[in-house]
Parts: sequence; structure tokens; C-alpha cells
Amino acid sequence: MQQNKIPILCTRPLPSSLIDEAAAVGIEITEQSFIDTESILSVEVQQEIELASTEIATVVFTSMNAVDAVTIFLDGHQPDWSIYSIGTATGKLVKAYFGEEKVAGTDSDAASLAELIAEDRITDEVIFFCGDQRRDELPDILKQHDIEVNEIVVYQTIATPHKIDREYFGILFFSPSAVQSFFSKNKVPGKTILFAIGNTTANEIRKYTTNKIIISDEPGKENLVAKMIEYFS
Repeated sequence: MQQNKIPILCTRPLPSSLIDEAAAVGIEITEQSFIDTESILSVEVQQEIELASTEIATVVFTSMNAVDAVTIFLDGHQPDWSIYSIGTATGKLVKAYFGEEKVAGTDSDAASLAELIAEDRITDEVIFFCGDQRRDELPDILKQHDIEVNEIVVYQTIATPHKIDREYFGILFFSPSAVQSFFSKNKVPGKTILFAIGNTTANEIRKYTTNKIIISDEPGKENLVAKMIEYFS
């Protein structure tokens, strides 16, 4: 019965298949976004992307939002890029638009990706398509290895905090920005288990609470939901 289901809050939308998968084992997932993203559709950004598209370059994506924002302006054009990206979902989107042959490397998080780029050493300069709240790990590590980072900010993150009105057994977080937005309006009971998509998000959670944190073994919504289901089953 519905009242016996384990209540879980997910701080971003999920595919209905994952909601159904959880429901089948007695877990009720409530979806509530705590951030929104918007592509920056300015003339300045358009010019930067169009100029980059004329170059033989190594480029980096650390989010699906950046891929979406860049491809708006490319409008089907296929630049001569070698591409590094993180995450299962971001990697799939890169391959879908640019083709698998353009992918130079992938890794699970920004810091690991930066180390991979430095190890491969196929270039002394990268173009980093990012958001206005990008983390420091990737550019800092690359600069330590004397790799110049040309950042092009192509989307912005907007906090959409909400006050939650019930207790949840677990809460799923997919980004540091969502963590900040959530805790700007909410506290969590000590028994609530917090699930993080990666170490960067987990570290942000630790700034606000000492609750138990479980980190996904691999990036991707499916993996974090699977981790949560495994814990509560």
C-alpha cells in the first residue's frame, strides 16, 4: 500500500522507468528540482563558439548542459575537435552529436578527467565549455600541468529552492548547486540518508550536515538510483 512505501526525494527529474523500478520494490520517489539551467544565447557567446568551431582544438565538456548549449550554435556543423568529457550521460550526448571517433577520452569526474588530459598530453591548450558555477578542479589541475584553459561560459545555473514539507528516508543529489539550493531552505533529520552522484557533490553536502552520505560508484542517474534501491532493499 502507498502509505507503506519508503519515501525518497530526488532533487532533479528522473525517467519514468526509474520511478517505476523503485516503486516495484516499495520505494516512492518524489521529484523536485532545486536548480534550473539556461543556455546563454548572447551574440558574444555565439561568436566565441563559432570561432572555436573553425579551429583544430581539444575541447572539454563536464555537463550535458554545456553540450546542449554549444550544439545550439553549431547547428549541425562538425568542427575538427578532439573531445574529453565526463559522465555516462554527458559522454553519450557527445557521441550522439559529434560521433564516437571525436572522443579522445572520458572519466568519472572533473578531477580525474583533468589528470587524464594531462597524462595524454596531446595539447598544451584546451577549450573548456562550462557553466557560470563551474568547479575549480579541472582548470586548476590542468594549469598545474602547464595546460592553458580557455573557458567559454555557455550556460547559467539558477537556484530554485523550495521548503520541503515532509520527512524523507533518503534524498538524491546530483550537483553541488542543487545541494546549496536545497540547504538554503531546508534541514534534514539525522536519520535521513543522503545520496551523492560523486565526490564533489558529497563534499558539498558535508558543509551542511553530518548525515550519512552514500556515493554512487559511477556517474549517471541510473547508477545513483540503483545505489539507493540497493541500500533500502
